[in-house]
Amino acid sequence: MAGNEWINGYLEAILDSRAQAIEEQRPQAPPVNSRDGGQFFNPTKYFVEEVVTGVDETDLHRTWIKVVATRNSRERNSRLENMCWRIWHLTRKKKQLEWEVSQRQAHRRWEREQGRRDATEDLSEDLSEGEKGDGVGEIVQPETPRRRLQRNPSIIEIWSDDKKENRLYIVLISLHGLVRGEQMELGRDSDTGGQVKYVVELARALAKMPGVYRVDLFTRQICSPEVDWSYAEPTEMLTAGAVEDGDADEAGESSGAYIIRIPFGPRDKYLRKELLWPHIQEFVDGALAHILNMSKVLGEQIGQGKPVWPYVIHGHYADAGDSAALLSGALNVPMVLTGHSLGRDKLEQLLKQGRQSKEDINSTYKIMRRIEAEELSLDAAELVITSTRQEIDEQWGLYDGFDVKLEKVLRARSRRGVNCHGRFMPRMAVIPPGMDFTNVVVQEDTPEVDGELSALTGGAEGSSPKAVPTIWSEVMRFFTNPHKPMILALSRPDPKKNITTLLKAFGECRPLRELANLTLIMGNRDDIEEMSAGNASVLTTVLKLIDKYDLYGLVAYPKHHKQSDVPDIYRLAAKTKGVFINPALVEPFGLTLIEAAAHGLPMVATKNGGPVDIHRALGNGLLVDPHDQAAIANALLKLVSEKNLWMDCRKNGWKNIHLFSWPEHCRTYLTRVAACRMRHPQWQTDMDELAANEDESSLNDSLKDVQDMSLRLSVDGDKSSLSYSVDPNADPVKQVMSQFRQPESETKARTEQGKKATDNAGSKYPVLRRRGRLVVFALDCYDENGAPDATRMIPIIQNVIKAARSDAQMARNTGFAISTSLPLDELTQFMKTGKMQASEFDALICSSGSQVYYPGGEEGKLLPDQDYATHIDYRWGNEGLKNTVWNLMNNSPKGSGGVIEEDRRSSNEHCVAYSIRDRSKVMRVEDLRQKLRLRGLRCHPMYCRNSTRLQIVPLLASRSQALRYLFVRWRLNVANMYVVVGESGDTDYEELISGAHRTVIVKGLVAAKGSSDELLRSPESDLREDIVPSESPFVGSVKTDSPVNEITNLFKHLSKATH
Repeated sequence: MAGNEWINGYLEAILDSRAQAIEEQRPQAPPVNSRDGGQFFNPTKYFVEEVVTGVDETDLHRTWIKVVATRNSRERNSRLENMCWRIWHLTRKKKQLEWEVSQRQAHRRWEREQGRRDATEDLSEDLSEGEKGDGVGEIVQPETPRRRLQRNPSIIEIWSDDKKENRLYIVLISLHGLVRGEQMELGRDSDTGGQVKYVVELARALAKMPGVYRVDLFTRQICSPEVDWSYAEPTEMLTAGAVEDGDADEAGESSGAYIIRIPFGPRDKYLRKELLWPHIQEFVDGALAHILNMSKVLGEQIGQGKPVWPYVIHGHYADAGDSAALLSGALNVPMVLTGHSLGRDKLEQLLKQGRQSKEDINSTYKIMRRIEAEELSLDAAELVITSTRQEIDEQWGLYDGFDVKLEKVLRARSRRGVNCHGRFMPRMAVIPPGMDFTNVVVQEDTPEVDGELSALTGGAEGSSPKAVPTIWSEVMRFFTNPHKPMILALSRPDPKKNITTLLKAFGECRPLRELANLTLIMGNRDDIEEMSAGNASVLTTVLKLIDKYDLYGLVAYPKHHKQSDVPDIYRLAAKTKGVFINPALVEPFGLTLIEAAAHGLPMVATKNGGPVDIHRALGNGLLVDPHDQAAIANALLKLVSEKNLWMDCRKNGWKNIHLFSWPEHCRTYLTRVAACRMRHPQWQTDMDELAANEDESSLNDSLKDVQDMSLRLSVDGDKSSLSYSVDPNADPVKQVMSQFRQPESETKARTEQGKKATDNAGSKYPVLRRRGRLVVFALDCYDENGAPDATRMIPIIQNVIKAARSDAQMARNTGFAISTSLPLDELTQFMKTGKMQASEFDALICSSGSQVYYPGGEEGKLLPDQDYATHIDYRWGNEGLKNTVWNLMNNSPKGSGGVIEEDRRSSNEHCVAYSIRDRSKVMRVEDLRQKLRLRGLRCHPMYCRNSTRLQIVPLLASRSQALRYLFVRWRLNVANMYVVVGESGDTDYEELISGAHRTVIVKGLVAAKGSSDELLRSPESDLREDIVPSESPFVGSVKTDSPVNEITNLFKHLSKATH
């Protein structure tokens, strides 16, 4: 009802705090015919009255009194009735939500138990009778400290100073927010918080470790007028390389830590993290370009001419984890993941609140896309780093891709050397974040300390004020008595940080108000109305509560502070013998608690999450229930009033703080990473380097020109077409002009010579490596039986080839490739129907990216890329996968009829293929992938060929990843790669659209009923708009009947496209 908005807030308070108490405390209703002297009884009024008196909520009772005092009986009854029905509705809704949550949890437990049981049964077939005792139940005993200490030394070698000869290259990724090394704008928005500070300090600290040569921190380049110009700088040095033994030359030209800003998505817009998802693949291509360049540069400096590949790629948060998984797969190097905060946990919390439906939550937070990115990260990660044990048990335990019990089983088998049949679970390691203590000044207590603040503020008689940090003046101006101990809270004005509960606890505890002041550092703000709705709501509530409890002169809430001011704020609180508090509902870690301890501040912190581990290590404060106002007030009052307790907590914090230093963190980090299964690209040889060096323009500095396309591999894409030797002493302009003026006969002779050289190069080096452009046909057009529709696809392929060859500039260095779900024999048969030869194509990607072939063999045979086969073999379990998929899809025994049957003709060493008998009974890709993950199997399932086939390929294999393999292996320019697709296709079709390559969509080629899209996802999962950008300058379209010149013009247009 209009004018009754106050009702909702109070009713939410009832439901959140005392909903259960209402049911328990409500007395039996009296007879409905009389009450208070036989007057007519109003059941609505009685119900509300009993609810109000049954709940200890002062504010609600006050409002109830006002309603009762309303003179207009009709208005009063209307308000009462509205309150009654609203309470009834919300209570019913809350119970419904609780029931739904319990049902979801029960279903997930059942699915997990089923997956664990199936996996254990399959694995037990390889064990001897003696080993079968090591089932799930026998391996899940918790590790005691003694057991851990007994076992670790034999498995993990602690990282030490003698590792300095390693010269490692480490890649960190943190995509969202505003990332820079100095004057970080922490708290500016929800994307620029503790994670930004963490990754910058981690990069600096790792670069100073022995054995680490270079650390690159990748983030997004932003050229928007909304933000500072520094975020548009392509490179920012964080720290120079470590100098060993005083030898400055030892540091190296490219050593140190750097922020590398990769442009992706709209160049002129600062996007919140939920809007970055469609542009992730563009970032991956840009980052890959930089890594390839840097590996070559580092190879020349420290690798004796051989590329120096990243030692590890570390993704921070879901978006960076998704990116790291793709980069790790393209380069075949280990991946590490830090989640920071997790999507499934957030989804569960939001659903419990009941304010938004799952569809609304997904629309606002893109939560399903985030969860799938986290699952994909678990698929690819060797190691997952968490801040606390609670994060492992209560948050990662919600994911299909991690099961702590199954992980222990697989780890035990791996130690024995027993085959796990491709099953894998990432290792979890608890490594608390580090902190830089170099600038922390320990303030030992002296007799003068009590009077120091008085002197600083000019309070001592006959003394003049000392120079104090500006932020001190900003804070102290709020206080009537700045000498009182300061209770300090420092966080974003986010509802989850629970600042309002802290303020209520302070306002309602008179002894605490008399003894202490309260300082709230809530980020930076200019105008509350310009802030996000959630942050603005918290700040508005804070101001109202200050007024309500008349806390003027007792609470400070400055509008602005710099990151460099934070240590001074801690020092001020410590000088007043104050306390630091973190009352968050759930705190994933609590870095501010460590910072406060380093400055000598005892803590009061939430008992939910990371503070439990911090308190266990430091022993410098008290833990409280964040929902209990009285407990918060009592804990603060205890520390402020008991000086001996305050001093003990202060000393404990100082004594144990070294456990959270950056050197300690990095030593543990590198020790854990070194224990991973190290791998790197295996195909690089001396001959490969010679072949790659034939084209000097294949990879130029990807960050030379900010305005260039999303990190093009070549600043001048056509430089390779000028195949002449350059005299360094000659005028380059004259040399170029002389090249164009040479006689045709001379040019023809050189062309023939080049062709002969190509032929002599042998099959190991396909002509693909010298292509300036590559056009890839990925057309998924099939009939109802899954056979390729040659009558529709062949004309398009022929027209595109004609278009590419009709332009003289494109024709000279353009190659062609086909990417398909067809096996090689069916593909070659298809090409014969169109009178095309396999030799006309530079590469054939077959069986959904599980095989790559090149022409050039004897008698026209196609040669398989054995390096690619080795590359994608990682975590592939063929036989175990076959049994699992058959059992999941069919209810009948193997060999008898069912929903699917094995398609041996389409299967190969890295592709398990099935024919689909009944399309209506198969499960969607996302459901099948979930069930495989629950059983520890990491792979790519997909429906293809008009939903007549199910094909499952390795984790590192797919049609899109195969293109990145060609990019890396043969140093192709991804900006000059054109992928021709239909409007729909196989279920991996969307992966081929986005990225830094150019996409040509042929409209009208694939009918909606001729694709497999509907088997990809359910309506509740991530949306296509979260995978593929709705608008991109890199995507163009033609029609099936478009003339050749129109296709040519589209190629030219796309070649010049930038964001």
